[in-house]
Amino acid sequence: MTRAEAQEAWKPTWRRAMKRNTRLRCPFRKGTCEITRNTRRQCQACRLRKCLESGMKKEMIMSDAAVEQRRALIRRKKRERMGIQPLGTKGLTEEQWTMIRELMDAQMKTFDTTFSNFKNFRLPEVPSSGREVPESLQTPVGQEAAKWSQIRADLCSLKVSLRLCREDGSVWNYRPHADSSGREIFSLLPHMADMSTYMFKGIINFAKFISHFRDLPIEDQISLLKGATFELCQLRFNTVFNAETGTWECGRLSYCLEDPAGGFQQLLLEPVLKFHYRLKKLQLHKEEYVLMQAISLFSPDRPGVVQHSVVDQLQERFAIALKAYIECSRPQPAHRFLFLKIMAMLTELRSINAQHTQRLLRIQDIHPFASPLMRELFGITDG
Repeated sequence: MTRAEAQEAWKPTWRRAMKRNTRLRCPFRKGTCEITRNTRRQCQACRLRKCLESGMKKEMIMSDAAVEQRRALIRRKKRERMGIQPLGTKGLTEEQWTMIRELMDAQMKTFDTTFSNFKNFRLPEVPSSGREVPESLQTPVGQEAAKWSQIRADLCSLKVSLRLCREDGSVWNYRPHADSSGREIFSLLPHMADMSTYMFKGIINFAKFISHFRDLPIEDQISLLKGATFELCQLRFNTVFNAETGTWECGRLSYCLEDPAGGFQQLLLEPVLKFHYRLKKLQLHKEEYVLMQAISLFSPDRPGVVQHSVVDQLQERFAIALKAYIECSRPQPAHRFLFLKIMAMLTELRSINAQHTQRLLRIQDIHPFASPLMRELFGITDG
């Protein structure tokens, strides 16, 4: 038996004998008992002699505090091997923490809340009464009049104002024209198309950072992105939404929806804006936002998805991770219904996405205004 093996096998007896300072006597062979792992419990005196012969020293005995510290370290390592977290994070496995860390890393690398990389964008022209309305926006006559009326209702119900803080400290403001002729739509679309392109690229890169997404067939990756891009955009925009001012604060840019009727309460009737107010009220953590994005992205019922069961299982895993995160990071009972509220918000967002898609496809089908710019702005793709 080596010295290290002896120390490991006999240190409990050694520690007790040294601390008690007692004299032990061999009752059998007068100190000549053979000590092995099987016979070490038969004679404490000879076991102590074996410890001394192996080179163990009294002054090397650990204190009670050191012993307890070492035991705590052993327990922690055991929990880590079993995938169980220490107190304070109860309910989350190591696998779930890995999923969350991967999502947080993807979010950090693909979405900057200061929008510092959003550059070279087009700004809307300030509306003027002398500016002619483009032919594609002029009100048609005859059978097309009713269709154009519906398009105008879709696009002009709420108007967006824009504020830009330039690098030199000056401020540039854009407010839509008071009339509903379509001038402000045509003027703002290039800028909104630039913002949409910027957001879409970030969402595509976000998905590519997720290992489970990369493992899917390319056809399913495309189908999931086509179906979820609008929803992920809204979730990301909500992180920069200021509910007190009703503005989206995107670094040097800020956007605000103008109420044509002049009544703030009517703004709450707009589904998208109502969604942002309700979601912001939940005061979510960054981890909860990225898990919502993952749940939305991995939706098995998107058109064109082939591996339904695989995507469904992935969505369920992210949902379970969200529920576990809420349970371990939020005090009860104040947030006991938070998971259900978040899932309800995702269902509402899905409904808004469906309405949004129908509205845009209607515009694309019945009016020449559905140009490449409109397709770029709203992510309309063939097929």
